[in-house]
Amino acid sequence: MQLKLKNPLVFFDLEATGIDIVNDRIVEISMVKVYPDGKEECKTRRINPQRHIPAEATAIHGITDEDVKDCPTFKEIAKSLAAQIEGCDLAGYNSNRFDIPLLAEEFIRADVDIDLNHRKFVDVQTIFHKMEQRTLSAAYKFYCNKELEHAHSAEADTFATYEVLKAQLDRYPELENDITFLSKFSSYNNNVDFAGRMIYNDKGQEVFNFGKYKGRLVEEILKVDPGYYSWIMNGEFPLNTKQILSRIRLRDFNSKI
Repeated sequence: MQLKLKNPLVFFDLEATGIDIVNDRIVEISMVKVYPDGKEECKTRRINPQRHIPAEATAIHGITDEDVKDCPTFKEIAKSLAAQIEGCDLAGYNSNRFDIPLLAEEFIRADVDIDLNHRKFVDVQTIFHKMEQRTLSAAYKFYCNKELEHAHSAEADTFATYEVLKAQLDRYPELENDITFLSKFSSYNNNVDFAGRMIYNDKGQEVFNFGKYKGRLVEEILKVDPGYYSWIMNGEFPLNTKQILSRIRLRDFNSKI
């Protein structure tokens, strides 16, 4: 089924030094940019993470330190990458929980101001798990009747994700061929920050989604326990989480002026 798009939709996949969005770095990014008229563009780039790639990460994606030693750093390609996805919605496999938060962290570290908060995100894994409960390789076999060769290479995973979403739309009539619908359907939580440390409650208010204040209003906690803000800002939390928390704190401060 051809996707009905108002904006270009970028399917992307990241390979990294690990799965910690705060401390790990991207080593490869692959994108398939799908335009409203059906035109497709693919681009894959390897990135020097400026740190050692652990053996356990290499065992998954096959990328070694030697493979990326002469590649550009993320900071060197950040502006061109931001330009490539400008005005686009984003899609991936497990992207809401890993790829998008990690990508946001890399942009912040590179001092590139890109607003991802107003994009629509379609997570094909979430759709799959809500419908069938499988892995990407099984999803590719189930929906497309194909074997996923070169799994965990960014480009193979990216194209497989794109094909799976189109097949999901063919299989499930209850899925609307609309990016706004798919974005909402493929999200488990209405996240305030990309890592989901804060979410919106049913009244549209920001609440913490972890720790001792889980479910409590962020604004309330910032008032009754101001040290909690300092603890987060000085801790190993994603930069995006710290940015959003600071905005909420500043918003409350400005409302009193």
